[in-house]
Amino acid sequence: MLKAQFQNISQKYASKWLVMLFDLLIVSCTFIIAYIIRFNFKLDFDVLVVLKQVPFVFLAALISFLLVGSHKGVVRFTGFKDVVNIIIGVNILATILIVTTFFSRKLNYESIFNISGSVIYIHLMLNILFLIGSKLFVKSMYNNMMQEFKTRKRVMIYGAGSSGMLTYDAITNDPKNSHEIVGFIDDNERKVGKKINTLYVYNLEKITSELIQKQSIEEVVISIQNIEPSRLLQISSHLFELGLKVKIVPPVQTWIDGDLSVGQIKEVNIEDLLGREPILITNPALIHEYENQIIFITGAAGSIGSEIARKATNYAYKKLILIDTAESALYEVQQEFKQKEVKNFIAIVADVRDNKRMESLFNTYRPKIVFHAAAYKHVPLMENNPYEAVSVNISGTRNIANLSVKHGVNKFVLISTDKAVNPTNVMGATKRIAELYVNCLQGKGQTKFITTRFGNVLGSNGSVIPLFKKQIDTGGPLTVTHEDITRYFMTISEACQLVLEAATMGNGGEIFVFDMGESVKILDLAKNMIILSGLRYPEDIDIKITGLRPGEKIYEELLADGEQTKPTYHEKIMIAKTKAINVSEISEKITNLCMVNSKVQNLEIVSHIKQILPEYISNNSKFEVLDSKK
Repeated sequence: MLKAQFQNISQKYASKWLVMLFDLLIVSCTFIIAYIIRFNFKLDFDVLVVLKQVPFVFLAALISFLLVGSHKGVVRFTGFKDVVNIIIGVNILATILIVTTFFSRKLNYESIFNISGSVIYIHLMLNILFLIGSKLFVKSMYNNMMQEFKTRKRVMIYGAGSSGMLTYDAITNDPKNSHEIVGFIDDNERKVGKKINTLYVYNLEKITSELIQKQSIEEVVISIQNIEPSRLLQISSHLFELGLKVKIVPPVQTWIDGDLSVGQIKEVNIEDLLGREPILITNPALIHEYENQIIFITGAAGSIGSEIARKATNYAYKKLILIDTAESALYEVQQEFKQKEVKNFIAIVADVRDNKRMESLFNTYRPKIVFHAAAYKHVPLMENNPYEAVSVNISGTRNIANLSVKHGVNKFVLISTDKAVNPTNVMGATKRIAELYVNCLQGKGQTKFITTRFGNVLGSNGSVIPLFKKQIDTGGPLTVTHEDITRYFMTISEACQLVLEAATMGNGGEIFVFDMGESVKILDLAKNMIILSGLRYPEDIDIKITGLRPGEKIYEELLADGEQTKPTYHEKIMIAKTKAINVSEISEKITNLCMVNSKVQNLEIVSHIKQILPEYISNNSKFEVLDSKK
């Protein structure tokens, strides 16, 4: 009941005129105190004259505060600018008093305008002290009362440098703050053992179970800019073992208007431990590229397609067409966009394999930019279903690409994969053939065909991260196919930003690849995820090596044999320089492959694929028998 009453009162704000009256009363009182101080706390002055001077000071203060508007601030949220306004206001008041005193002495005005310079100076100092002090006192009392109705979370800040201080200020100055900072942790031995803002600085080794229990510590916020992922993992592992929750302050370039807000402090996640800096792309040209355009996105319900759609909503497009066969997933994207009040979009259930249906959609909407993300991507499933892989990844791409040329689409962007490079499985091979087909169409119309090729996407549907999370939730073990298997990783946001950027910078015929840093060892990734879950390996959750799946590589590649790269304006984006191909021959073979009947045996379908792609060598697959015949 008391909490509800206080919260109700806390929603109300004092009248600005009440604040003004309060400030004027303080100024009047400090004026009398200034005389008392001036005369050594004795009444050796004409009290009657002073009392006559008070109304004049009151009026002068009213004018000063009206000029600076110091009465308009909300007292409980007093900040630096409010303090500056008060200082300016009391200096204006002192100036008025000095000027009137000067003229009263020169022109023999009444004594009420004749105020001693020392009194004016003392009065100025007292005003600064009492006006600012009173407001900060009210702010402090309000914050303390608010905290009494909240569950306080006792936290420590890792990093006693400038970033740590900014984090401390952001947390303590947040009006909705429910955290209590109880100390700092730092690696710098010169800081360890000292105090900052009355709080003790510890080194990591001193953070023990006994200290945590004694101080009731629940959480640690890591506030170190440009921290190495290996060091971050080391710190996190130690803190997780102690049962602490770990959060991290984002890079300073992501702070809103250069200021850190508490809401930006996030939990440490697997992306923070990838071993490379996130790839950031800022290109104003994107705004003009998508302005007033009709945009098609196939596979729009998938992880990549839906994120491309989300990013596209940041631009002033004319129409956004979302196409997918996955009804439920597409419905979820539709509802998300409606809730966000996204305008000028339509979600359509349709299959890229249905050429007549696609023709109808192109006729109806007349798109100018096409993002083709529709594809089957799971290696083991496609290894057992090569007909489906051909029908979606090749025939579906062929349909959309042909229609793009026919209907004068400006740009067609194909979403490809690193598994298309020197493929060892059906899925990768079909994606490589899709790359070849769009390359065959380059120059046959006004459409510019662009390919983006990247590695595994963190958190995408069916990727290793969600799989590991599910396995951790069920108590393990985590399954890894090979001890040495590695993969390149990027976030969904990075992948989709590449796609949007490629559409802007591409002139047609390019394959864009990322410099994704070092590949990540999946076994290490599994161990890190166990640690991030607050568990121990192998005591709490073990890891099981299951053996390579059919068609699976140990190491992925971003460039095929004979491919080199040339740079772009962005150091992290490159263009693969591909080998020349016989366009008419490749195009004819792909057309024949797309006409293969579903009744044809898997071995025969894969044989046709291998005829198009001599570099396709099956690995750990039943289709290896076809390679022995070469």
